[in-house]
Order: sequence, then C-alpha cells, then structure tokens
Amino acid sequence: MTRWNSTALVALFLGCLAGCSGSAGAGGALAGALPGTATTDSSSSGYGVIKHVIVVIQENRSFDNFFATYPGADGALSGETSDGSTVPLAPIALKSRLVLDNSFLAFQVDYDGGKMDQFNLVTVNPHERRCTCVYAYVRRGDIEPYWTMARQYVLGDHMFTTEASGSFTGHQDLIRGSAELSSGISLIDFPTSEPWGCDAPTGTVTTLLTSTTLLPGSWKYQANKGPFPCLSYATLRDLLDAKGVTWKYYTPAVHDPDNGGQVWDAFDAISAVRNGPEWNTNVSSPNTNFFSDVSANALPAVSWVVPDGQNSDHPAQQFWHVSSDTGPSWVASIVNAIGRSPYWNSTAIVVVWDDWGGWYDHVPPPQLDYKGLGFRVPLLVISPYAKAGYVSHTQYESGSILRFIEDTFGLGRLGTSDTRANSIADAFDFGASPRKFKTIPAKYSKSFFLHQKPSNIPVDTQ
Repeated sequence: MTRWNSTALVALFLGCLAGCSGSAGAGGALAGALPGTATTDSSSSGYGVIKHVIVVIQENRSFDNFFATYPGADGALSGETSDGSTVPLAPIALKSRLVLDNSFLAFQVDYDGGKMDQFNLVTVNPHERRCTCVYAYVRRGDIEPYWTMARQYVLGDHMFTTEASGSFTGHQDLIRGSAELSSGISLIDFPTSEPWGCDAPTGTVTTLLTSTTLLPGSWKYQANKGPFPCLSYATLRDLLDAKGVTWKYYTPAVHDPDNGGQVWDAFDAISAVRNGPEWNTNVSSPNTNFFSDVSANALPAVSWVVPDGQNSDHPAQQFWHVSSDTGPSWVASIVNAIGRSPYWNSTAIVVVWDDWGGWYDHVPPPQLDYKGLGFRVPLLVISPYAKAGYVSHTQYESGSILRFIEDTFGLGRLGTSDTRANSIADAFDFGASPRKFKTIPAKYSKSFFLHQKPSNIPVDTQ
C-alpha cells in the first residue's frame, strides 16, 4: 500500500485553511435511518420496466481527465494553479505511471474554498514531487469504448462523489450512499492496514471526520481515531434482502500475501455479509463469474462488478508497476455480454469511477455537508431506454445510483445520501420502445478477460 508522509500536506492544508473551508450549501449531515422507512417514488423510475441494474465500478479518474474534450459536456482544456497562472491540460496515455494523492486533506488543498487552483501543490509520487502533471486528460483513442458508449447512450457530466476522499469511502458509498457511522461522525480516507474490512489485522483502525456544528465546511479530522473496519451499518443489501430482490457483488480474488483478502471488496467491511452465509453466495469471485451467470440465465436483479486491478483504469501503482490499457475493453465486454443476451431489453448498466484519483477537475463540487460532495467523476448510463447521445447536466452523487435502484425495485430508502440525491432516472425514456443493441468495439474481447491471468493485486489501496 502506498503510504503518504502527510506532514507536509497537513502543513500546507493548515496554511490555506481560511480559504479551504468551503461554502455553505443546501443540506447537512445525514442521520442514519432504518432501512426502507421512506416511500418509493416510481413515477419516473424504471419500476416495472427494468429488471436488472448493473453497477460497474472503475477507479480513480476525474471527469476532465477522461472527457475534457467531449462535445457538449462541461469540460475544460486548461486549469488554474496556485500562483495564479493558467496551464493547458496535457494529453496523456491511459497507461500513466503517476501515483496521486486522493485523501481528504488532498481534496481540501485542491478545492481551495472552491477556487480549484491548488492541484499543483499536492504531492505526486514517485519522488514525492509537486507538479502540474495532474492537469491532464487521457487521449480519446485510449478510451474510445467509453466515448462510444457516451455517443450512443448517456454521459453524466455532473456526477460527484458523495464524500471527498478515496476508494475506501468511494466503494462504501456505492453500496450504502455514505460512510457515516452516526449523525455527524463519518469514516474518511483509508484503514491503516489491508484488507479494508473484517479481515484486517488486529489493531487496524480507521480515520474519522466529525462535524462540529453540523454545517457544511465545519469538521474535525481525526486520523486513526476510528473503529476497526468491520461495520454494522445498513447497506443496500439490507433493503434488497428485505424485499427478496436478488443481488451479487462480483469481485476478483486477491492472493497477494502482503495485502491479502478482498482488499477492495466493499462488503468485506460489512460484518453481516463477511461473517454470514452471503459471503459465499452473494459475493462472487472471480469477477468473470458475471459472464457465466449471464450465459446461464442466472443474472441477479442487482449486480456490482469490480475489476481486476490491471483492468481498473487506475494509474500505475508505484510498487506493483502495473500499467494497462485494458480497462475500457473490460467495461465494453460487460456491456456487450448484456447487449447480446436476452437481458438487454430489461437492463440498465451504470458505469462509474469511485473517486477523482488526484487528477485535475475544473468544476467546484457543491459542499452539502461536512464530508462532501467530492470532485466530479465520469458517469455512463447504458440501456435500451437510455436517451441517445445525451449529456446529462443533472447534479448526481453516489446516492443517485442507489436512489434509482431503490425506486426501480420498490425498496424504500436507506436514509443516507439517497434521500437528497437526484435519481439518474432522467437519463432514461421509459416511454420509448427499447433500442436494438449495437456492439461496442474494443481492443480486447471477452475471451481475453476470461483467459487473462489474474494480477492478484488489489484494485486500489488509496
């Protein structure tokens, strides 16, 4: 796992604190609620039409880093730096070898009270340097399958992460809508040891973010003061089980002895799943079991699909030296498998990146509470009912995906960010006839991934 020497970052953050406090926004800290206590709004959802929702999770890219030049989208080709200068975003390869900081404190420095002008002050590895190298966008040719999906279906250009941090909370948000433990107290950043969950070594702790006044921009950062990462809060799994709606979390196994366990498996941190029978039934490994279930007509109603580390779009990890261009093809293989199957006419596929990964983005995220929103990430919605070639400017967050699932299956509400978030339902036209599927061209086929040797590394450790 990449370990950041945070002393300089903390000092830098404290030095700009007056300008990094954020602006007041609508909403506030979200108190936990009993599962299913809110009513379901099915008037504009896929209720009765969509029978399967698939959430495909990729890693560590900002919206501008992938879609800065996409026509009609809110992109940028330059950015502001801490000295007041403007720098052009440099075109780069998907196989970038930078290791970028995406901690909560790094967010605060980047964000700079909404000015979005200090991305060049956060440390970049290797060599613990600071540079404008994070002001960059990936060349279209390297991610052409994503552009094809956007042209044929829906691209969301105002999808923000619910919490302003990295992959641990990002993955929790995609099964729960928040990493809040109780009103005004939330997990943030990363557990001190891998794996991130109930399988962590004894003594592993988490970092807390505490709201001091329950107002946006008011918080107390408490590094390594949180509980062991084996949690009892409710997730979407509780709502699905209560209604008898089937689900699976498709995840590759990790056998690296230095990391061990399901490092990035969000349900490893959920005690009721990790220590219950669903660990062997609903958590499905390897992740290519997804293709087997599609072929066997055994696809559950709700699926999460997590990539192997080498297929995740994550910039090359400093110590693992994995640099790959396979991520867009991996996602295309999932979409094509559904598109060529009987499931196509009843399925919605949501492709989302878990956090911004340290890359520049020019849109200041609204600060709705003490922990977010975080920076923009790409969002793709693929379905026979998705609007054709549509760029949605609606403000979304992680809870928007959960809200759509809740409404589609009549689950009620978890009572986290799903209660305030706009559903992604406006990306669809459920009154239209389902469109015929067109194959997404890709460099690597499904067969490549079925025969690919697992990397046995975590999809992310930051």
